[in-house]
Amino acid sequence: MKVLVLDTSAFIMGFNPTRPGEVYTVPAVEDELLRGTMTQLRFHVNKEKGKVIIKTPSLRALESVETVSAKAGEKGHVSQADREVVALALDLKQDGQDPVIVSDDYAVQNMAEHLHLSYGSLANFGIAHKFDWIMYCPACHRRFTGPEKTCRVCGTELKRKVLSRSRVSRTKV
Repeated sequence: MKVLVLDTSAFIMGFNPTRPGEVYTVPAVEDELLRGTMTQLRFHVNKEKGKVIIKTPSLRALESVETVSAKAGEKGHVSQADREVVALALDLKQDGQDPVIVSDDYAVQNMAEHLHLSYGSLANFGIAHKFDWIMYCPACHRRFTGPEKTCRVCGTELKRKVLSRSRVSRTKV
């Protein structure tokens, strides 16, 4: 069964679930919504009506997402909520459902692509390429794989660049 997994951007863009029981999100998304805004109100109304199910992802799925985000160079560039949304989609897929992540965040879409998860966006066209990123030092040219901000050798602020890219071959939802 096709189910939606919403990240914060879906709520910000005004996504309004219409059918109960088929839309999920994670507790960290609620924490990212600004207090007292229409977005937060819409979230709470949908939660109270049962149109959005709040679910915490498994530790196993979170570990898989951490591994993939580190390998893809997204670690340190995605929020806790983003990682949890992708992990929840992994759990739902493992449970035999067909999750679609709804996110306008390119990093979330990139992680979903790396994990062979379906995704869609509301306000942009979505990614055209799957990227692997690397952190590098523009002064001494060393490469780093972690989410570090400064070079361990010379102290220069690190930059991020594409290490490899491949065309998205699957059809996005």
